Amino acid sequence: MVTVSLTREENKDMDIRMENINDSIKVILKGRIDTTTSPALEQKLKSGMQQCSDLILDFAGVEYISSAGLRVLLSAHKFMIKKGGLKLINVSDDISEILEVTGFNDILNIE
Repeated sequence: MVTVSLTREENKDMDIRMENINDSIKVILKGRIDTTTSPALEQKLKSGMQQCSDLILDFAGVEYISSAGLRVLLSAHKFMIKKGGLKLINVSDDISEILEVTGFNDILNIE
């Protein structure tokens, strides 16, 4: 049996949609992950990570990520490594380049 629940938080710079599927949570992001939006993302991830074994971040709609956003990813990765895993999917070339330059591509599971 598959259980799906959706929650959504939106502000002018970022849209966060969470899909809860059994023991996994898929977070669909759209917009910018920066100093302004990172606190909301961090709060949403913290609440979701408590309830799941796998966390999937869909970056298809992410236009930009700052160092504040990278810190949120690193924090989520450290928490999820104990539970199951964190995976980034649909990462654009621009975001992929940022992850490569910062060395995050060696730390995170990116598909």
